[in-house]
Order: sequence, then structure tokens, then C-alpha cells
Amino acid sequence: MEKKWVLAGLHECPGVGWKSLQRIVEYDKDWEHALEFTAADWMERGLDPELALHLSEQFNAGWIDARMEQLCLKGIQVITRLDSEYPILMKETARPPWVLYVLGDVRLLNGLSVAMVGTRLPTAYGRKVAADLAGELSTRGITVVSGMARGIDGVCHEAALQAGGPTLAVLGTAIDVAYPPDHVSLYRRITEQGLIVSEYPIGTPGHPGMFPQRNRIIAGISRGTVVVEADARSGSLITADMALEANRDLFAVPGPVTSPKSRGTLSLLKQGAAKIVTEAKDIWEEYEALLPSAKEFKKEAVTGNKLTDEEHRIYHMLEQGITSFDDLLVQTGWDFGLLHSVLLSLIMKKTAVQLPGSVYQLI
Repeated sequence: MEKKWVLAGLHECPGVGWKSLQRIVEYDKDWEHALEFTAADWMERGLDPELALHLSEQFNAGWIDARMEQLCLKGIQVITRLDSEYPILMKETARPPWVLYVLGDVRLLNGLSVAMVGTRLPTAYGRKVAADLAGELSTRGITVVSGMARGIDGVCHEAALQAGGPTLAVLGTAIDVAYPPDHVSLYRRITEQGLIVSEYPIGTPGHPGMFPQRNRIIAGISRGTVVVEADARSGSLITADMALEANRDLFAVPGPVTSPKSRGTLSLLKQGAAKIVTEAKDIWEEYEALLPSAKEFKKEAVTGNKLTDEEHRIYHMLEQGITSFDDLLVQTGWDFGLLHSVLLSLIMKKTAVQLPGSVYQLI
């Protein structure tokens, strides 16, 4: 089985966290043969005896295929650190996720993006500024990244969608859970016009610590982070710190000195940690040289890709009409991982599209 699917399968295993995966991958060059490991092999790589025994008995190709098929049926794509689609900027951070689960336009993982964060209880001023900035950045082809939370996050996503531009939401929950619940409609529209990202396997129980964790992805996937409105103890300042740690640009919107919602942003500006933002130009002028690249990125993804032999085979099958994943599996005789990879590549090349129910058709 390909390394990618072994890695994805390990990531799906309860009890195997980021540090465990780090030990497994760094231990030696043979970890891709993990399907053959004994309990002793797993313990040698730092896993506790109970988990090692469980993996030696249950971790196999059939289990991995079943987990990946479950994701595929939900339209969820799996991007690992071994894949070319994995965001390059994220790889440069201190603790990049081993696996990302995505719904929507995967190209946005490596597009020109800027994060926008702020309080969950913004003032009218904060809402207005956030919407104006996000809308203009989006119209210039910059992907607006945020966490789909209430307040500033939601305002920024909405403004980008209304402007007809790209937006990317990083969830602090499993990817199939729209949180908060009142953002279900926003969640659906982002999957259609942008991209939803999570590092948590489906079925992961939610807990408060997951949200600060996802902030490192928001900052790590973006060229810069804009703090629109935040009080002195806002979680947005965690994202700001992570942006600075990743050596990314940090911007802050000044607010009234009498407003508690401006204390965090004013503090960043007083410290000289952030560049002051009074209009969208203050942000996009930092990336002006990259803007043509962002447009070319989109154009190339639509028109400039040649098909491999495997992609041609699936293309000709889809020429016959809408076809389910299971039918393609039978017709090709391929294993799950290969078919999933080829379909994902066709989707990224804007040649095919996945419809509800895990069926595919040509565009």
C-alpha cells in the first residue's frame, strides 16, 4: 500500500497523535510497511503496549480502505504531508499537521491567502471594517482565511463570498461538523465556492483545546494575518503570536482607544509587532508582486494540465455518463487508494466533479 494511505490510516487510528506519528515516520525508512508490524515493532517506535497490540491486530489494508471509503462517500478529500497538494507554507511551520481533510476547491491550499481574525462579539465598526477589507482582498484574488467562528470570522467569510472571491475556513472540529450550528448555511456555501479544512478525523469528539490548535493552521497557511478587532485576552492574539512565530506578516486594524474590543489590536500596534491597516491597500500592496501569480495559478488549474494514462482511462469511463466510485472500482480493478488519487487529480484539474453520493461526472 502507498505511503500516503498508510499515513492517512495511522492518522485515523484513535490514540495515534501528532507526536506518535512523528516518532513512527522518523524512526526508520520502513514505516510504510507498518501493515506488517508486530506489537513489538510498534512498541519499538514508542507506542504504549495496549495501543501497540491493538494496531498489530486491527491495522490492516481492509481497515484503511474502509475508513477512506467512508470519507470518500462524504466527498471529503485527504491531503497528507506526502502530497504535492499539501500547502507549502504550512510545511515551513513548527508543527504542520500530518493530514488535512478538505471539502471544496483544493487549489486554494497553495493560493495567495491572507488570514483575517477577530472577536466573536464585534462592534458595528469592527463588522464594517472586516467586511470592507475581506471583500476587497477577495476581489483581488486573495483567499480570505478564517475560522468560521461567530463574529469577525463569519463576517469575513460572508464578505468574500458576496464579492465572488475565494475563502477558506479552518475548523476547530472534525470536517463534517459545521460549528457553530448557526453557520451551517455558511459552511455549505464555502464548500461550493471555497474550501473547508480540518486536521481532525471524522468522529473526533469536540473539546475547547481543538480551537487554539487550529489557529496554527490559520496562521501557517497564510502569507499574513490581519487582526481586525480583539480585546486584551482574545483568542485572535494566539493566532497573531503563531503568525509571528512562523515569520509571517502581521497586520492590525486600529480602533477607538475607549473600546475594550480594540485593546488587543492597539497593543500589537504599540509594540510594533503589527503593521497598521486603514484600508485594504495596506495589506495587498505587500503581495502585489504575487497577485499575477495567484491569477495564473487559477488559470493553469483550469486549462493547463495534461492527463496521465490513469487519468485518461477514468476520463473515458466518465465520458459514458455519471458513474459511481464503486462502479469505477469494479471496472478498473484498481485498489481504493489508486482510484481515489486519480479522481482527486481529475477534480483538481477541473476535468471532473464529485456529486453527492460519491458519484462523478466530467465538467
